[in-house]
Amino acid sequence: MRILLALCLMLTQLSLAAAPLEGEAAAAHVLNRLAYGPRPGDVARVAGMGVQRYVDEQLNPQALQLPPALDERLRALSTQQEAAGVTLARFLDARKAGGEMQRSVNAQLGAEAAEARVLRAVDSPRQLEEVMTEFWFNHFNVFAGKGEVRALAASFERDAIRPHVFGRFRDLLGATAHHPAMLFYLDNWLSKAGGLNENYARELMELHTLGVDGGYTQRDVTELARMVTGWTFRPQKLARDGELFYFDPKRHDQGDKTWLGKPVEGRGKADSMREGEIALDILAMHPSTARHVSTKLARHFVRDVPPPALVERMTRTWMLSDGDIRAGLRTLFASPEFLDAGVAGAKFKTPYQYVVSAARAAAVTPDVKRMAGALARLGMPVYGCQTPDGYDDTQEAWLNPDALGIRIGIAATLGKEADAQVLEQALGTLLSPRTRDLAAAGPPKLRAALLLGSPDFMQR
Repeated sequence: MRILLALCLMLTQLSLAAAPLEGEAAAAHVLNRLAYGPRPGDVARVAGMGVQRYVDEQLNPQALQLPPALDERLRALSTQQEAAGVTLARFLDARKAGGEMQRSVNAQLGAEAAEARVLRAVDSPRQLEEVMTEFWFNHFNVFAGKGEVRALAASFERDAIRPHVFGRFRDLLGATAHHPAMLFYLDNWLSKAGGLNENYARELMELHTLGVDGGYTQRDVTELARMVTGWTFRPQKLARDGELFYFDPKRHDQGDKTWLGKPVEGRGKADSMREGEIALDILAMHPSTARHVSTKLARHFVRDVPPPALVERMTRTWMLSDGDIRAGLRTLFASPEFLDAGVAGAKFKTPYQYVVSAARAAAVTPDVKRMAGALARLGMPVYGCQTPDGYDDTQEAWLNPDALGIRIGIAATLGKEADAQVLEQALGTLLSPRTRDLAAAGPPKLRAALLLGSPDFMQR
């Protein structure tokens, strides 16, 4: 263990040789960014079909069928097949009963939701869809440890996030705004005239749309909170009848407002919900939103400090395409900044990316319970971020000696089961000569551990 850690710490100080991004080098790069890393044979396959064709395929994944084994495992997760109301009803009944029943239901909900996410991330051929699902869930984060969100997080991902990952941002924004997981997590379900709660309005502007420097004031937060009073859900109606969202005109603040410098006239009860919808319309197509979200996408897919020129081009695409997410991604993936040789290996994997990519590279059947334990030790449990800003995806957030030590321990454990030749085939051009030389001398299990614990593998 000490030898592995020392080698990893030494290698992190070395700069990776940047080969021109063409052929297998380009294929390896897009597999590390559009996917959770290559599986054995992927680099040669993508190089053979051409990077552009692979990008197009991933941006339009409808024709990519899930493997039968993955489909079977997903269907076996009973809670993942349930409507949100059915799951919430079981959760509420278990909480009322307390004791072992409550513990059992809570554990099942958390375990099966995490298993579904991880299984798809490892085995789905629709890799970019999985990457974007994680990205958008993180952007609109809800914490599964808070009350009813435990029963609603899986529905939030399935019903509010997944259908819109490549669509219009306005549709995605609206789906998250109306979902009971978000309404509960940020307390808007309790907000009413005379009893205002500003949590959702603040995060809606600071995190979901305009960004912290997006040009709004505290008064704008308060006025937006007034505009979305009455946006709620009724837990018992959801559990009994499947009602996901309810607008209560009696709870809505009917008074006039001034928001983002513009007057908002109070509407009659019959039309007062429109105030919130108009706010979402404006926020979705605000230039600050276009720039804020484009910056986050460029940071995720290119480098921790995104190239300003790329962000500006993505912002223009957003404004010209009515916030079309797929169009923005096309601009990003076709950019010289994305395919620049200096970008390859410039991102440090988050714990989630590291654990999933290890399972993919080793071509092993995912042991989700073990993977979930590893993610918990690394500080990134699925659906486990307590704060609304979600998990960070920069090197600064995750590269530290303690985290490296845990990763090396995981690499040593995986190395006992992984086949070094399979890993070498999967990683191909991702491995530097230094890593190859160090791994070549040892026995197979040590070689496998060295590969999974190398800086080459921890970077993407």
